[in-house]
Amino acid sequence: MSTSGRIAFHTLGCKLNFSETSTLARQFAEAGYSKVEMEDAPDVLVINTCSVTEQADKKCRNIVSRATRSNPDVFVAVVGCYAQLKPQEIAAIPGVDLVLGAGEKFNLVEHVQRKQNANIPSIEVGEIKDVKDFIPSFSSGDRTRTFLKVQDGCNYFCAFCTIPLARGRSRSATIEQTLEQAKRAVDAGAKEIVLTGVNIGDYGTQHDTNLLSLIQELDRLEGIQRFRISSIEPNLLSNEIIDFVAASNKFMPHFHIPLQSGSDEILRAMRRRYRTDLYRERIERIISTMPNACIGVDVITGFPGETDERFEETRNFLLSLPVAYLHVFTYSERDNTTALRIADVVPMEKRHRRTLELRMLSDKKKRAFYEPYAGSEHSILWEASEDEGLMHGFSENYLKVSQAWNPDAVNAITSVKLGKLNGDMIYSAE
Repeated sequence: MSTSGRIAFHTLGCKLNFSETSTLARQFAEAGYSKVEMEDAPDVLVINTCSVTEQADKKCRNIVSRATRSNPDVFVAVVGCYAQLKPQEIAAIPGVDLVLGAGEKFNLVEHVQRKQNANIPSIEVGEIKDVKDFIPSFSSGDRTRTFLKVQDGCNYFCAFCTIPLARGRSRSATIEQTLEQAKRAVDAGAKEIVLTGVNIGDYGTQHDTNLLSLIQELDRLEGIQRFRISSIEPNLLSNEIIDFVAASNKFMPHFHIPLQSGSDEILRAMRRRYRTDLYRERIERIISTMPNACIGVDVITGFPGETDERFEETRNFLLSLPVAYLHVFTYSERDNTTALRIADVVPMEKRHRRTLELRMLSDKKKRAFYEPYAGSEHSILWEASEDEGLMHGFSENYLKVSQAWNPDAVNAITSVKLGKLNGDMIYSAE
């Protein structure tokens, strides 16, 4: 068949998936394909899936259904975590033509070209233990912030998580290879690079190096103004990393640190590698060195054994921490996880009620974080999105700011005086 055509991409899940989708898009562009939107009758649709929650699985099904309804002839290829975990289930979805696991994902162009005219779904999924290569990736073209993949896989096997089963063991590129990818992102116009991965605090162990050494080298990179460290485990966020970020002009005072539960009993059942005392130490260290730092927190509600008392421990622990926002997830049962063996299952209605309660707490935390900045000056990196005549951007410490749409400001950093908080963002006072 021809090595050209119209291709669309749809990404579910995390920042890591966005970086990998961009790499796939560049591969298809090099093969002569033109990128279009899903609504523009593509010849090929690639869905990069997540499978952290049950909702992610349902979203994949809905996207396939929507795409094939409007374009029955589209060739649908599904890759990503859901594809590795449940390939037969995906192949049974009407309209799916190709399912690739973690080991074949970056050979997608070759598979599409070979199988686009096949009449039956094709599945290429190997054993996850055989996936050992690290494929570098960075996002481009669709976001001002570039997500740079520095690490993949995880060795932790938390009781609720399928990621090690979907992505394999922890691995990364060398510092030199990672710097080369960062330079490519800068050459593509990135003003801000977000370091991303499954467990980025585990960076470099197979190369006898570590995340601190990487960020020290990235800090010297010319042509880039901002770096952010995405989600990092508290037990791997060392004092040395915190102190380095505090002293750096390029690494922003913004951390996202998974907690999952404020109950030590639940953390133990989850097989997490820290307890609440260490978590509090990390938060206090950050705030003592960077008083304006923005700290985000992941929390799971309704894990088996989370009694009312243990949930209250979590809520009270979060109340006591100077954090800026919460990402709250409702626990959902995942096949082949050890949490399935834990008794005292929390009823779904109670899980959702607790999620709502913590999301309301997140709103209060966010308001308390934003309000002191009214009237202050901040440097804002503006993004390309236009929403009812407005554009949005982020300050150094991740305040979301809005101003009137100005195409000349896209991907530029300007100093802005902030107004008052309105909804989930703060407006420019100018």
